[in-house]
Amino acid sequence: MKNKLMSLSVIFTICLFKIPFIVKIDAKSIRSNSSDAFVIGAIVDMSSRVGKEARIAMEVARDDFSAKTNQNLTLYTTNSKRNIVQAIHAATYLIETHKVEAILGLQTLEEVLSVSEVCSEAQVPTFSLFDSLPQRALDRWPYLFQASPSQFPQTKAFVAILESYGWSRFTFIYEDINSASTQVIPHLMEAIKESSTVEISSIVKLSPLSSSFSLPKELERISKEQCRVFLLHSSLETGVRLFQNAKNMAMMEKGYVWITTSLITDLLHTLNSSTFSTMEGVLGIGSFFTNTGSQFDDFSTKFQKKFKLEQPEEENNIPGVFAVQAYDATLIVALALTNNNRSWQSVDQKPLASHIFPIINVIGKYYRELGFWSEGLGFSEFINEKTTYDTCLKSLGYIFWPGKPLHTPIGWAIPTNANPLRVGVPTMAMFKKFVEVKYDHKNHNLTYRGYSVELFKETIKFLPYYLPYEFHPFNGTYDSLVEQVYLKKFDVIVGDVSIVSRRYKYAEFTHPYTETGLVMIVPVTSYHGQWLFVKPFTLSMWALTILINIYNAFVIWLIEHKNTPELGGSALNRTGTLLSLAFTRMFFTNGDALHSNLTRMTTVAWLLAAIIIGQCYTASLTSQLTVKRLIPKVTDFETLKNGNAVVGYGQGAHVASYLVDVLGFKKHNIRAFTSPEGYARALKNKEISAVFLEAPFTKLFLAKYCNSFITAGPTFGDGGFAFVLPKGSPMVADFTKALLNVSESGTLQEIEKRMIGSEKCVEIDSDDDEYESLGLGSFSSLLVLTSGTSTVALVIYVVISLRDYCRIEQKSIISIFSDVKKYFVNPRRRFSRKLSDVETPKSPNLEMA
Repeated sequence: MKNKLMSLSVIFTICLFKIPFIVKIDAKSIRSNSSDAFVIGAIVDMSSRVGKEARIAMEVARDDFSAKTNQNLTLYTTNSKRNIVQAIHAATYLIETHKVEAILGLQTLEEVLSVSEVCSEAQVPTFSLFDSLPQRALDRWPYLFQASPSQFPQTKAFVAILESYGWSRFTFIYEDINSASTQVIPHLMEAIKESSTVEISSIVKLSPLSSSFSLPKELERISKEQCRVFLLHSSLETGVRLFQNAKNMAMMEKGYVWITTSLITDLLHTLNSSTFSTMEGVLGIGSFFTNTGSQFDDFSTKFQKKFKLEQPEEENNIPGVFAVQAYDATLIVALALTNNNRSWQSVDQKPLASHIFPIINVIGKYYRELGFWSEGLGFSEFINEKTTYDTCLKSLGYIFWPGKPLHTPIGWAIPTNANPLRVGVPTMAMFKKFVEVKYDHKNHNLTYRGYSVELFKETIKFLPYYLPYEFHPFNGTYDSLVEQVYLKKFDVIVGDVSIVSRRYKYAEFTHPYTETGLVMIVPVTSYHGQWLFVKPFTLSMWALTILINIYNAFVIWLIEHKNTPELGGSALNRTGTLLSLAFTRMFFTNGDALHSNLTRMTTVAWLLAAIIIGQCYTASLTSQLTVKRLIPKVTDFETLKNGNAVVGYGQGAHVASYLVDVLGFKKHNIRAFTSPEGYARALKNKEISAVFLEAPFTKLFLAKYCNSFITAGPTFGDGGFAFVLPKGSPMVADFTKALLNVSESGTLQEIEKRMIGSEKCVEIDSDDDEYESLGLGSFSSLLVLTSGTSTVALVIYVVISLRDYCRIEQKSIISIFSDVKKYFVNPRRRFSRKLSDVETPKSPNLEMA
C-alpha cells in the first residue's frame, strides 16, 4: 500500500496542474494483466448537477479505460446527499465491503475533512474534486490529494477587469455556504493589495437560507450606496434568485456591473433561456478546460448520450468542467494503479492551466466566451503559442453590460441615501488668502473662500465617485479642529492645517499640497563687505592682470635700462624699479623719457588696455556701492534664544509647542499674533526679534513686506498643509491621488496664481549680494593685445642685440648658440663676458628701432 501511495502521490504531483484535460490512454505503456482487478470508490452528491456530471463522467472513464487496456476496473459510486455523516458512512462501506483501493469525489470541504480521517486510518488514498483544500489538511493527511486545480487566482483576473475600466471600488457579495466559501476573501484581499488602485467598498454576506424577504432587503440596502460594481461569489441557486430580485428592483439596468466567480460561471451551461434573460449583461470568470480536439469530442458524445438517458429531468446535457475533472481524475487513478513500474508516461503532457480563466458575457438567452485571462500575461482571445496578450479587457471587443448602455458604466452613481460630508473649516486662519470664512449679509449665510477651499473643490471633481459635501465653521485651535474628526463631528477638514505627528492619534492626512518647513523671518539691515573693492574682477582676472603688468614692466626695463641710469644699480634697486614700473608706468604720459620706439609701442598698447580695464572696474564697483544690500539682523535662532529675545507665531497653530519643545525657547518669550499686520508692527517696533511661519505663509508675508523683512537660518521640519480625514478612511488614498491629478493637470498652479499670486514680489531672500564679477572672457582680446605687443618688442630687441654682439665679437649666430650650449652642458665653463657687459657705442640701428 505504501508503494501504491507513492505512485499515486507522484502521479498527482505531476498531473495536478494538467487537469482538466482529457487524459490520453496509451495501452502500450500499461502492464497487461487481465487477471488483475482494480476497485475504485466514488462519493458524490447525486442530487446536485455537479454530482450528476461527476458520476456520469467517472463511469465513462471506467468504460474507456477497460475498453482500451483490457483491464478490469470496477467503480462503486455512493451518494453523500450533502450530509457529512452519510459521507463517512459511504467511505466506511466502500473500504470494508468493496475493498476499494482509492476513493474519488468529495466536493465539499466538510466531506473531505471528515472522510480523510477514515481513509487515512485505512491507508486508502482519497482524491478530492474540491478545488480549495487548505494546506493544513494536505499536511495532516498524507493519503489526501486535491484532484482539481485551485481557482483562487481568479481573484486576480477580477482585479484586472476592474483596472481595465478604471473602477476603483466594488461590493463583494458572498454566500456563507460553508467554511470554504470564506476562503476566497484572503486571496481577494491579496489581489487588491497587489493592485493599489482597487479597494472593497463593502462586503455583504448572504445566508444559504436567505428568504424571499431578506434577499431583496440586502439588495435594497446596497442599491442606495454609491458603488455600482458587484462581485458575486455564491451557489448557482442563490445567484439565480439574487439576479431575479435584482431585475425586479431595476438593478440590472444601465450603470450596474455584475461579475460572477466560477461557482456560478462554471454551471451557466445548465440554465434555461428564461433564466439567462434575468442575467443579461453579467460578466463571468470561469474555470479553464480544453473543449476541443477528438478526445474531448469522443468524451462529450458518450457523456451526453449517457447523461440524457440517466438524467432525463435535466434540460442541458453538455459536460462542464466538473465532468472533465472527474473523468481525468478517474483515468489518472486507474493508470497509477495498473502501472506496476510506477511510470507516468501514459499521462499526456499539457501546458499549465490552473492560472488561465475564461471570461464570459451573458447576452440574450445564452452567453458567449469573450476570451481568456492568463496570470502574468493578461487577456487574450485564444490560448495557443501564437497568442498575443493585452493588459486591458477592452482588447477582447465590445461587452454587453446590464441595460445595454452605449458606453461602459462608470462604476458608481449618486447614492439616494448619502449624507453630505461634513467639512470643517477653521475661522481663525491668519492668512485669509488660504482660508476665509465670512458672513454674507446680503444672503445671510457664510461664505468660504481661499486657496485651500478652492483646491478642495477641484480635488472633489477628480475623485472616481460622487461625493456631496457641506462646509461648517470651527472656531478653536487647530489641534482641537483635528480632534473633531476623531469625535466624528467632521468627516473632512479643509484649511491651513499642518501635518503634525501627534495629530495622527486622531486622524490621517493626505499628501501635502503646499511647501513644507518652518521658516524664521527677521528685519533686514544694509551692509557692504570690507572686501567689496575686489568683487568687480574674478580671482583669475586679478592674477593675470598683475602678471601682465609685471611682464610689460620687465620688457620696458630691459629695453630702456642701458639708456636710463635710474634703471640701473644693484639687484635690489633693479627689482624695486621693475615693480614700480609695473604699477606706475601707465600713469606717466611723458613720451620723451622713452628712448626706444619698441618701448613706446609697448607703452601705448599697455596704456590702452589699462584705460579700458580701469573704466570697467570703476563702473562695476560703483554699481555695487550704490545698490542697497540687505542682510538679516539675526542669522540663527540660537542667538535669539541665548539672548532671551521675544519671538512671534500664529495664534492657534502648532508652532508654539515646536518653539518650546524642539527649539528650546522659553514660554514667556513667545507671543501669539492673529494677523500678518500684527507681525509687521511688532517687528518694526522691536517688540519681537523674529517671527516663525510655515513655508506657505512665508511667501505671502514677504510678498507683502518685501523690503522690510527677510528669512534667516535653516528651514525647520514641518509637514506642510494637507486635508484631514478619519483614521483608516479609504478616501485618504483617493484624495491623495486626486490631488496629484489636480497638480499634474495644471489646475493647482492656476488656483495658486489666482488666489495667492496677486501679492507677487521679487524674492527678498534671493542672494542679492552676489554680483557677477568680470572675468578673463570679458578682456581676453585686450590682454592678448598688450602682452603680444610686449612680446613682439622683446623679440625685436633680442634680435638686434644679438646682431650687434656678433658684429663686435666677430662671431656667427651659430657659434653663439654653441657657446650657450656649452655653458649649460659644462657648468665650469662660462662666457668670458656676459652679453650685458659688452661696451658698445650706441647703435644707430638700435636707436632708430
